[in-house]
Amino acid sequence: MRKNTVKEKWRRGEIVYGAWLGIPSALSAEIVARQGYDYACVDMQHGAIDFADAYDMIVAISGTETMPFVRVPWNEFGIINKVLDAGAMGVIIPMVNTPEEAQACVRACRYAPEGARSYGPTRAAMWAGDGYFEQANAEIACIPMVETREAVARLDEILAVEGIDAVYVGPADLSVSLGMTPGLRNPGEWEAARVTIAEACGKYGIAAGMHAPDPSLYRFHEAAGYRMITAMSDMVALTE
Repeated sequence: MRKNTVKEKWRRGEIVYGAWLGIPSALSAEIVARQGYDYACVDMQHGAIDFADAYDMIVAISGTETMPFVRVPWNEFGIINKVLDAGAMGVIIPMVNTPEEAQACVRACRYAPEGARSYGPTRAAMWAGDGYFEQANAEIACIPMVETREAVARLDEILAVEGIDAVYVGPADLSVSLGMTPGLRNPGEWEAARVTIAEACGKYGIAAGMHAPDPSLYRFHEAAGYRMITAMSDMVALTE
């Protein structure tokens, strides 16, 4: 099976850099994926992307060295299975607040006995090659999002769930949950949570990820120990 180069880098303790795609276009997805990012994440939660768009974008990204990731709309077994069968090599799952919800992420991302993913890798097995069933559990990245006060309070319980490869911080939702204006960076309790998440992930050997669509932000997160930095957004880049 094709190797997940993002997970290979995490195993070596390296930082990975990615792009965020909210525009429903296979052409723009391929353009972005050819710029040398480690991963390109198709955003089905807040972007304007449905499953048909996501499928075409995964195919476009798959023609490059960049790993195709998807942020699904919700922690729901069916859509996680569908994007994996389409060829996603990583799934980012929003609003995971409890260890039980984290376990649901793992169940959807892994074949038995580690999980309960249904077998039928429609496109994934064609693209990823021989040994998909045997190796998918090791190669697919399961990435719940920690983005609320409750999730931070239960962080150790979430990180103790077997099968999580990284947690991804939604900085705006974390801000809102803490009673602040949504933003990519905030002081006080938000900053304390940012540091706590990185330190806890390091203790468990799990990568911490964060949006950081400008150099000052991603250097800021690197210094705290984040090893998954989304350094570019197609909509932000187009606006700028």
